[in-house]
Amino acid sequence: MDMENSTRPLKKSTALGAARRRSVAMDGTALVRTEPLQPNTVLPLVIRPTVDGVDLAAWIEHNRILLNHYLDMHGGVLFRGFRVGGVAGFERFSHAVSQGELLEYVYRSTPRTRVGSGNLYTSTEYPSDQAIPLHNENAYASRWPLKIWFFSHTCAATGGETPIADSRTIYQRLEPALRDRFAAKQLMYVRNYGDLDLPWQTVFQTEDSSIVRAYCDKAGIELEWKPGGKLRTRQILPAIADHPRSGEPVWFNQAHLFHISALEAEVRASLFSKVGEENLPRNVYYGDGSAIEPDALEAIRDLYAKTAIAFPWEPEDILLLDNMLAAHGRNPFTGERRVLVGMAEPFDCNTKQE
Repeated sequence: MDMENSTRPLKKSTALGAARRRSVAMDGTALVRTEPLQPNTVLPLVIRPTVDGVDLAAWIEHNRILLNHYLDMHGGVLFRGFRVGGVAGFERFSHAVSQGELLEYVYRSTPRTRVGSGNLYTSTEYPSDQAIPLHNENAYASRWPLKIWFFSHTCAATGGETPIADSRTIYQRLEPALRDRFAAKQLMYVRNYGDLDLPWQTVFQTEDSSIVRAYCDKAGIELEWKPGGKLRTRQILPAIADHPRSGEPVWFNQAHLFHISALEAEVRASLFSKVGEENLPRNVYYGDGSAIEPDALEAIRDLYAKTAIAFPWEPEDILLLDNMLAAHGRNPFTGERRVLVGMAEPFDCNTKQE
């Protein structure tokens, strides 16, 4: 990234001696300091405590406006060096960030497991040798969270980073003709639920097909029931979105991830021979049903790779992202890795409000 970080470290207060032996829950930026993760980068801003015992959840509750300002400016914040307190502490943090309203993971595209007492989940449960491409959460849907955050519960022995990239930068650096073509044509996401992908019961979190139909009708999803109770859906969505607060255009879709070309050549060939193009677990086309050019998808993937920022997780790190301003992914890893996820602030591109 080539933007300069304009946020300077905040000065330490001289009146904190009495706070060193107790949990600090007062308002005040002097309890933390800010710095860029890497020189001359904006994403993410790192926030560290300046004294022992800073109650991170309480600090967020008292500094919500400041935190939102940081997110608007940087796209993401990495909280590092706080004593979060395991899953229970992560739940407290999550309720502070979301103001108590955690989003359920519905219309799923990957396997996850609920943890804790609310809508917190494991990160995508794909095999450890697989990378997960950079993406914005639920960018294949008409409804997505504006905030998403990750908690490093157990660090991998090697790898396992959560790379991030600035969605504004992706939009700005894409070749204008490609960007305009995607904007004009939009995208059609096609999903076939069943043996080769998540069953529709898992995706929609229900066994009732009428609930699925109601959900799809509201979301503008075309559905088709196939023999044997299988389901196919199609949905046309924009490739570019405007941020609801700043109005900034961002690259916001999962074309490069949903497209069959995202899979290895042998896997693609096997899927085509088994089910044919129409029944692929997932694929994406232009909104008129025409094929997306392979070189366009490669250009998008290449730009994500060039602008990605990755860092090793440290125990109890929390990475908070504006889901429209920052994409995230996962690198392969060895050993045990456990990263937990929460989401909040739903936004619907059909209604522009909740």
